[in-house]
Amino acid sequence: MNDHLKGLLITGLGVLFIVPDSLFVRLIEADGLTIAFWRNLSSGMFIMLFVLATQGGSAVASVSRSGGAGLIYVVFFGTSAAGFVLAVTLTSVANVVFIIATMPVFAAILSRVFLGELISRRMIWTMAGVFVGMAIILVGSRKTAGAHWHGDLMAVGVAFCFAVAMTALRKLRGRPTLPLLPVALIGSALVLAPFADIAGPVPGQWWLLLGHGAFITVASSLMTLGPRYITSAEVTLLILLESILAPVLVWFLLGEDPGQLTLVGGAVVIAVLLLSNLVVMWQLRRNRVLVR
Repeated sequence: MNDHLKGLLITGLGVLFIVPDSLFVRLIEADGLTIAFWRNLSSGMFIMLFVLATQGGSAVASVSRSGGAGLIYVVFFGTSAAGFVLAVTLTSVANVVFIIATMPVFAAILSRVFLGELISRRMIWTMAGVFVGMAIILVGSRKTAGAHWHGDLMAVGVAFCFAVAMTALRKLRGRPTLPLLPVALIGSALVLAPFADIAGPVPGQWWLLLGHGAFITVASSLMTLGPRYITSAEVTLLILLESILAPVLVWFLLGEDPGQLTLVGGAVVIAVLLLSNLVVMWQLRRNRVLVR
């Protein structure tokens, strides 16, 4: 098996493990803050054990050497992890995952502002199409049961925070970054602890709480390893699978109808991002042929 195929399989499997994330949020009977606390704490602890087992004391050194970029990543990734759960509790799963799929647009804007990278004509058209899709989703929230603009705005905030975290991570290229993940998740859980009913869901739902964390751990580990072997455009295309499969899973198992306008808006977002990244992949392959 060559490295490219290995990267596709590992990243794709990681995406499949992240798909049930919103389903776990729906199944656990607790308030959003409590679910976010246990999700982040359990996954953070599992990932920390994995990191210590594979990297040992060097993991601590990696965190200490990450500097300001590492701190920004920890704060904003931890915020996005908690915000995702809260968004799912406030609006429909479909709305959340379709809106969060717009993260590459925020990342492009942040890269322009903080890294000085130019925004290509392709990305400008991508932004326009994505924002049209988001507008359709927001309009649909007024007409769909279980959807609300409060949760939609929370999802926009999650996409922005995640984009900030990914932009900060680019400052750490070439350095081990997985050790930062448990710091972000456990740190977020500690911030949430005073506001969560920590013991409430444990007696009857401990298996759901640990299962939720285990799925996030496997997904995070695979999605950290896989992208080393494939392009960022291919990673983005694979991640779009979550936006398609997550609402379908919740719809099929729990009967949560995303609503017609949400499906239309989501289709616009997915189609625009799909086309945009296919163009990038085509350009990369053409450049390789020309070099040869």
